[in-house]
Amino acid sequence: MSAAIGIDVGGSAIKAAVVDLETGVLVGESTACPTPAPATLAAVGAVIAGLVLTLEAGTGYTPGSLPVGIAVPSVVRHGITYTASNIDLDWVGADARSALAYAVGRPVVLLNDGDAAGMAEMRLGACRGEHGTVLCLTFGTGIGSALFINGHLLPNTELGHLEVGGAEAEHLASGRARRERGLDWAAWATEASRVLTTYHALFWPELIVLGGGLSDQWEQFGHLLRVPCSVVPAECRQHAGVIGAALAAAEGLAP
Repeated sequence: MSAAIGIDVGGSAIKAAVVDLETGVLVGESTACPTPAPATLAAVGAVIAGLVLTLEAGTGYTPGSLPVGIAVPSVVRHGITYTASNIDLDWVGADARSALAYAVGRPVVLLNDGDAAGMAEMRLGACRGEHGTVLCLTFGTGIGSALFINGHLLPNTELGHLEVGGAEAEHLASGRARRERGLDWAAWATEASRVLTTYHALFWPELIVLGGGLSDQWEQFGHLLRVPCSVVPAECRQHAGVIGAALAAAEGLAP
């Protein structure tokens, strides 16, 4: 069995697992730690190093034997992180790939968290085999996005920061926004529909895949969404970022 470690750095938690690359199934138990506050590059790197050691020990792999992919809430180009969404500003302009590789003790693949989740869904999940324009979204602390055209990724789209009605999309309809604004599912679905309809007007996707932490509650809100294209729940659910990061690590992909 071929496997890799996937790490998903979120605003509230850093999740990690060993992933079977053929099926996307997690090998053993996933593990997670709270995202450090402040979430500096050094602090996050230390947490990731500990998670990698724990995973290899827990699944019986030789230390240092598995490739490591890390998904982060930032625009990533050639290992440099250019933005800082829900992480410390010291990531901006940093050679994060080199810093994290040093922390882990081996080369790593670094990519945007929305892109990682989208890769999981495109390879193994809800949009497997889909052609045309497909938009994968994760609704959690923020809104992550991955845009595919005939299976090819346009990296670093960061559509959660798109202005919708005078506010950032993720301030209206992310999971955190739902909690902080005290929205019930009907009210949240109205806001989410506004955001999704705006995305549709810009990119005209044939399919929108909705993932992230809120995807586990699809039965509560899916029927309430009003969007002019097909919207389906993610199949990889809350593990999509971890699975996508592992896939990227194994294939050496860094969009």
